Formats: sequence, C-alpha cells, structure tokens
Amino acid sequence: MMITVFFYSFVVFTVIQIIYYIAFSSFLFTPKNINEEGIEKPISVIIFAKNQAKNLEKLLPTIINQDYSKFEIVLINNASIDNTEEVLENFSKNYKNIKVLEVENNEAFWANKKYALTLGIKAAKYDHLLFTNADSKPVSKNWISNFNQKFNNHKTIILGYHKFEKEKSLFNLFIRFENLIQAIKCFGFAHLGNSFMAFHGNFAYHKTEFFKVKGFINHIKIKKGESNLFIKDASNKENTIICIGENSFTKTKAPKSFSTWFLEKRNNAIISKKYKPKHQILLALFTISKLFFYVFASILFFFYSYKIMLGFVIAYFLIQYIVVGIASKKLKEPYLLFFLPFLEIGLLLIQISIFIANLISKPDHWK
Repeated sequence: MMITVFFYSFVVFTVIQIIYYIAFSSFLFTPKNINEEGIEKPISVIIFAKNQAKNLEKLLPTIINQDYSKFEIVLINNASIDNTEEVLENFSKNYKNIKVLEVENNEAFWANKKYALTLGIKAAKYDHLLFTNADSKPVSKNWISNFNQKFNNHKTIILGYHKFEKEKSLFNLFIRFENLIQAIKCFGFAHLGNSFMAFHGNFAYHKTEFFKVKGFINHIKIKKGESNLFIKDASNKENTIICIGENSFTKTKAPKSFSTWFLEKRNNAIISKKYKPKHQILLALFTISKLFFYVFASILFFFYSYKIMLGFVIAYFLIQYIVVGIASKKLKEPYLLFFLPFLEIGLLLIQISIFIANLISKPDHWK
C-alpha cells in the first residue's frame, strides 16, 4: 500500500517537473522585437561603484566604446575609500558623456546602495536607464543597441543575462550551472508574464517605472535585493520583456571562494521571502517537486517495476535535457549539459544546506 502511494506521488512530482520545463521553454523561441520607432533612444548607463577602482579601469573602456550614438554614463561613487574617485575623475576629464556622482554616507542611509542608486537615477539625463555592475563588462560593442531594440511604448522593463566567465574548475562549472538554471526560471517566468527577478548586472527600465512605484521606498531599509524587489513592485506582463541575444550579455569573474558564493545564495534566499506569494509558491514547488522526484525514484527503483520507473525517469530527463540544452546553447554556457544530473543533485543539496543555515541563523548583516 505504501509503495503504491509512493509511486503515485512520484508520478505527480514527475509531471509537475515536466510541466515546469515545458513552460520555461517558451522563452527560448521568442521572436526578435524591434522598437516601434526604429531609432536610437538616448540611454543613461548607470554604474554603482564602491571600492572598485581596478574593475572600473577595465569596465569603462568597454562602455565608452559602445557602438551607439547617444548615451551617457552615470558613475555612482558610494563613499569609496580606495582610489575609485581618482579613476572616475580621470575618465570624466577625457569623456564628456561621463557624469560622476559622489555619494557620502549619512546617518539615515549609511552605506545604503539603494539610496545611492536613487540619487544616480534622479541625476540621469535620459529616461531610458541601463544598469550594470562595476565588476562586470558587456561582451559586445552592441550591448546598448541590443537593449534599445527592446524598448518601445509598451515594454519599459528589460531583463538581460549576466553570466560568469568560464574557468577550468569544478566550482566554476557548478556556479555557472546554478546561474543558468536561475536564468531559465527568470526568463521563463518573465515570458509567461510572472517576472520575479532581474540579473542586477544587466537590466534596464524607463525612469517612469521607477517613480511609479516610488523607487525603492518599500524596501529601502533592506540592504540587498535592489533589482529583484524592484521587479516585484514594478513588473507586470504588459511592461516587461527579455533581452537574450548573444550581444546583450554582460559577464563577470566567478566568486573567488565557495563561502563567498554560498553567502550570496543565503542572502538571495532571504530576499526571496519578500517576493509576491504566488512567486514564492511557484519557486518552492519547483524545488520541492524536484527533490521528491529524486527521493521517490531512488526508493521505487528497488521496490517497484523498474521498467515502469525507467519510462518516467527517461521522460523527465529527455524533456530536461532538451530545454536545458537549448538554453545553454542560446546563453552560451558550454559543457554544462554533459554533467547535468550530477550538477542538479549537487544544487539540490546546496539548496537544502542554505535552507538549514538560514533556519539556524541569518547572515550577520541581516541580524
């Protein structure tokens, strides 16, 4: 009797997983969208920096040399204590389209990134805003142009892909896989009209969307989550679109250590509790159904007909391999598909570890 219950539960979780992957796959076949006017809109590229002198020296030439006629670069120096100010001054002297905003700490918003970003957004000369990080860089000279093509009178929030640079290590393989799965969920939900996040190193929106929701006011005291919580407030199925052409990507170096990356994932898990209830449920169901798929499959292969079990398992992995395979090709993430089952099981174990760690205690800055 118990085995029968396990089997039907296994079938339910397998079907749920297959439905998710089929739903997510819709974004992979999105047609190209060109803005209605077919012209270059003036764009403000906004870059937040805190103690990022070395990274800015590498990033800024890739922005300055964009193949785009009308754009400015708004550089927000948030109370840096290295030579960031000197680097920004040198660049701003040589390029007229660079605007430097110096943000000093104050008692009310001490070291608050959202406060600094708000000042940068208000200082931007143009209404179309494109965001990236100081430690990132576009992969192409057509980065701004690709985002411009997505802006129109209806689509005013644009989600782009931010990737880790490929390195020869198991850790790099794993975090690139986690990032890819996050992208599949991000773009899949967005294409279905249920955006829940943005890669904060690569997304854009019209300034009116920011003021419509009163900026970051709903979560200004939360130091993290400036992109995801903004998406929660501002995004809907009418105003949001994805931008995943190869030339629209930005990239950054992978975290130096597992502990650094793990802490970031713990922070993201805490932020996710601020998402809309429907998004929390949908994301939790995806993870839980995957976990129980593996648990019940492991048990039933010993106590149920292996031929029947094999059919369901093959169906699941076939759909998953097709969707993840197309996504990895489209988002230029090589070699991940070859290690899919091992990476997925490892990711599940990490997610369980994050849940337990956050249950026991929150990271220091959340206390």
